Amino acid sequence: MINEGELLWAPRREFAQASNVSAYMKWLHDERKLGFSTYAELWRWSVTDIEAFWGSIWDYFKVKSVTPFKQVLDRRVMPGAKWFEGAKLNYAEHMLRYEAIAPPDKIVFHHLTEVRALSTMTWSELGRQVRILATQLRAMGVVPGDRVVSYMPNVPETAVALLATASIGAVWSSAAPEFGIKTVVERFSQIAPKVLFAADGYRFGGKDFNREAEVRQIAAALPSLQRIVWLPHLYPDQAMPALERAVSWQDVMTHRDVPRESFKYEYVDQDHPLWVLFSSGTTGLPKAIVHGHTGALLEQLKLMHFHINLRPDSVMFFYSTTGWMMWNILLAALLTGGAAVLYDGSPVHPGNDFLWKLAADTKATSFGASPTFVQMMEKANLKPGEQFDLTHLESVVVSGAPSTPETFEWFYRYVKQDLWVTSQSGGTEVCSGLVGAAPILPVYAGEIQCRMLGMDVHAWSDDGREVIDEVGELVVTKPFPSMPIFFWNDEGGQRYRESYFEVFPGVWRHGDFIKINRRGGAYIYGRSDSTLNRHGVRIGTAEIYRAVEQVEEVADSLIVCCELSGGGFFMPLFVRLKPGHALDDAIARKISLKLREDCSPRHVPDKIYQVEEVPYTLTGKKMEVPVRKLLMGWELAKAASRDAMMNPPSIDYFVRFAAESSDYPRAHSKPAAAA
Repeated sequence: MINEGELLWAPRREFAQASNVSAYMKWLHDERKLGFSTYAELWRWSVTDIEAFWGSIWDYFKVKSVTPFKQVLDRRVMPGAKWFEGAKLNYAEHMLRYEAIAPPDKIVFHHLTEVRALSTMTWSELGRQVRILATQLRAMGVVPGDRVVSYMPNVPETAVALLATASIGAVWSSAAPEFGIKTVVERFSQIAPKVLFAADGYRFGGKDFNREAEVRQIAAALPSLQRIVWLPHLYPDQAMPALERAVSWQDVMTHRDVPRESFKYEYVDQDHPLWVLFSSGTTGLPKAIVHGHTGALLEQLKLMHFHINLRPDSVMFFYSTTGWMMWNILLAALLTGGAAVLYDGSPVHPGNDFLWKLAADTKATSFGASPTFVQMMEKANLKPGEQFDLTHLESVVVSGAPSTPETFEWFYRYVKQDLWVTSQSGGTEVCSGLVGAAPILPVYAGEIQCRMLGMDVHAWSDDGREVIDEVGELVVTKPFPSMPIFFWNDEGGQRYRESYFEVFPGVWRHGDFIKINRRGGAYIYGRSDSTLNRHGVRIGTAEIYRAVEQVEEVADSLIVCCELSGGGFFMPLFVRLKPGHALDDAIARKISLKLREDCSPRHVPDKIYQVEEVPYTLTGKKMEVPVRKLLMGWELAKAASRDAMMNPPSIDYFVRFAAESSDYPRAHSKPAAAA
């Protein structure tokens, strides 16, 4: 068994020197007379003199604004900080900047779905389609500030729609086509969209999912809609159905080309909305999180160049749907001049090795997926490095959930030894990362390499003290440009303040538990509202899962801890066992002993239960908080949204458990606070 923090990889001298962050450090030395010999020194400067740092990002990447900004930052306050006031720019213009210098055959997208064969799109074709669609959106009456939404799969048309929307100053929002009607309406009804892009369906795991009925009901629930743009993806040869106010994608796009030189971008203020992202929706009404053109642009320029290390010859793949912020991050590869791989379908169809074949076929240099995907690969005994030509692969990005040392080790053992394996963590709230990777640092097992530049991240105790080598609340103590500019329909900003600034006024509390060690590496222990707090001792759920899922008979698990009146706690563990096994005293003892030996006696649950399935959100996260709320007495409608679940029937067990189990003293539990 590999040990946490064990050194697994160090960058070759040539790799580190050729990295984007090394080039930036040289530029700082030559142009700003700032000398930094280590990443730690660079990070410390970036969070100490934040105005100089973010100003340097603006200059280094030659951000284009048609008007000068007054100052980098008006005040160091949160919330309310204003960045680059007076600037007028457009996010989409920067995303398409490489079109002007790219060779005619330079690829921007490799794209594949279970319906379509692997194909490519060039930079010139992308720019051509964006300009046509943007012009037609204007002809439909879309003006700056109008909302344009999408119910589309991960295909180039969706990317074109986003860029066309942003190019004219309209506001984008996206839902994946696997989302149910209620989930989509809960989101889109908050922002009153004018135009809906919708696909007829999608294919997943070899099964077709027609979405015509869903689109009709979604459209009927959105009285603000004036136009539907219909994409025949699942049934490309079928005529468009009779939909009120609908026009086909083909009809929209068969208009005259708009030359790049004559197309006019809409230049918007620094706080003009770019897109609305929504929180997971597992509890309560999803938060409508709004990011601006300037903040998103600066953050993604920094992220994609310095922390993911993409270049014009890079090819980035990350398995994502259009309903997850990682799709937005994937498209940001365009800011580097590199290419993105768009895939829509099952990650394990027709076989468990499918994504690795796709990486080989597209010559991907960066491969991204969640730790859950890695666990599937490990249990399937895959050895991608032996099966496929992965000579172009330089890095791996693991995101979406805490990673274990075993996740890291698997990549080095079965994919490639000379590989920059990174775990990165952030969230929808920032549409980026807070802790992540640097190509000039070594990789330690299970450890996130560093705090990202410009992100003044710390671990705090409950009383607001910084802690090192201890688990604490993840906080950011200084403003950063990619903070949400506001929540939609949040009059006075009350919900925004309550979400991030209620616990520590003036300090961003992200909602994750984190440990930062003395060398600056970090470990994420899950959401702080799902992290176990047993008799005052904090236990990250990731610690439990790492131990439990090493037990031979265990396939999956979920744990929660409920506070009881009188100061007690009840911590049940729910396990899904591998086929052929049933929970008995021997397996229960084996699990408890593993937790006791690997973690501590406090990690041992009060009781273990066997379930058929562990509930997951659509983005692959275990639904710890909703299950805990059910056990604390919440009604299902208030605790979880079935439409936001990957496997909705799995929640029914926990509803019955909360109502019927004599083992669980629900009647004596503390009532949960309102969401």
